[in-house]
Amino acid sequence: MKPFVQIATRPEDDVALTERASVLSFSGLGEDELIWTRLDRDPFPDLHAEDISGIILCGSPFTVSDPAESKSAAEKRAEAEVFRLLDRIIAEDIPFLGACYGIGTLGTHQGAVIDRTHGEPLGAIEVSLTAAGRDDPLVATAQLSDTFTGLVGHKEAVRTLPEHATALATGATAPVQMFRVGTRQYATQFHPELDIPSIIERARVYRDHGYFSPDEMEDIFLALRSRTADEPPRLLRAFAELFAR
Repeated sequence: MKPFVQIATRPEDDVALTERASVLSFSGLGEDELIWTRLDRDPFPDLHAEDISGIILCGSPFTVSDPAESKSAAEKRAEAEVFRLLDRIIAEDIPFLGACYGIGTLGTHQGAVIDRTHGEPLGAIEVSLTAAGRDDPLVATAQLSDTFTGLVGHKEAVRTLPEHATALATGATAPVQMFRVGTRQYATQFHPELDIPSIIERARVYRDHGYFSPDEMEDIFLALRSRTADEPPRLLRAFAELFAR
């Protein structure tokens, strides 16, 4: 099998390592089947479409729609690398699954309006498939229910999609929770790479980053512990199964 590639854009080593472990676990891929690259500090490896099965881009503390002057050097580097890579992904039809930061980057690249209109605080939300979502091969392979629980926490979101993009899932606050361009490039607003324990662990690291009020943190965690969000991670395994070659 050609390996997949996992892209990280998190400057914090401990969070990046935890994210790596989650993707390995939920995708079912082995270490040698999932190349790991951190675009906040390194360029994308010298790989071509024929060398890999697909690319997974996880979440990030970075925000695409923020003004350029507010972004750190690491954020600017990661963003530039991701957009260069997306040029190739679209041109060469490389399978792609982006989560949270992935919806902002793929959306921006494809002409979506990404802004803070539909930001959502940390929490578990109801996600509903659209008619197109119910017919989508990745969603079908993951066996997602028509309505399922997703884990979110984001400042920006899709306000409008371009006409050529297909909305696959929606939510009450952020109307675009998942979309597809072409037949093999996907992005989700919710996190398929997280479960309840891992989103709580990550939230502790980012408690002062504006995703929620720090004073409410323990109450939010208590509410999260009462929920189950075991369907979104199936997307990672489905992505690996559907596009492995």
